[in-house]
Amino acid sequence: MLLYHAVMDDPPAWIAEFTVAPRQFAAHLDAIRDSGRTPVTIGTLAAHFAGRAPLPPRPVVLTFDDGFADLPGRTAEALAERGMPATAYLTTGALTPGRRCLLPPAPMMTLDRAGLLEEYGMEVGAHTVSHPQLDTLGPRALRGELGDCKAELEDTLGHRIDHLAYPHGYNSPAVRRAARAAGYTTAVAVRHALSSECDEAYRIARLIVRRSHTLADVTAWMRGEGARAAPYNDSPMTVGWRCYRRTRALVKGPVFAG
Repeated sequence: MLLYHAVMDDPPAWIAEFTVAPRQFAAHLDAIRDSGRTPVTIGTLAAHFAGRAPLPPRPVVLTFDDGFADLPGRTAEALAERGMPATAYLTTGALTPGRRCLLPPAPMMTLDRAGLLEEYGMEVGAHTVSHPQLDTLGPRALRGELGDCKAELEDTLGHRIDHLAYPHGYNSPAVRRAARAAGYTTAVAVRHALSSECDEAYRIARLIVRRSHTLADVTAWMRGEGARAAPYNDSPMTVGWRCYRRTRALVKGPVFAG
């Protein structure tokens, strides 16, 4: 499962590390197609986890976080031209001018274009309202970020939103329980790992694509190489980093983690 953010030639500095150029993105898609992998949505994967449907041979899930301006344009077009479904996780506060959001300024799509993504064959999921570090929030704020984003997307699109991506990938047992209670059937993290048949439905691993990753990296991932496979327990370093971030949030309040 791959995680993309922006696909543009001249991104803002804060997201540049996680941006690929359109030509590079097209080369990735062609490498995925040539690998024999079958792109599916997270909904297809969820149906498999629930025992309702089999997966095609050698599946791969392409995901896009936040909702950058390129998404309902040339990025969705590049996917549609190759018949590749994907899942887009939208941060609703970033897509409505004037709304509070922790993401720094960047060219973003608008919320009213979410339906266009579906016309291109993309599935839409939630990525919270303001992009906080969910594992540093209190219960009330956590419920609001998960529930309000879901409700806004459902009002915009006229159907249920079942899938969530944790901002920055940050989660915890309490966050995963809250995601389930909010009505999501899956949630994706980051972990920079290969997902597997045994992965956790509320902590599905993704490989985050950076601008420094080469075509050879993508090709290796399609072979199931170059990264560890999930699930696995959090390392002591991950637990310690979570404690530090929670303490910082108590002192400074919600901050962007980039």
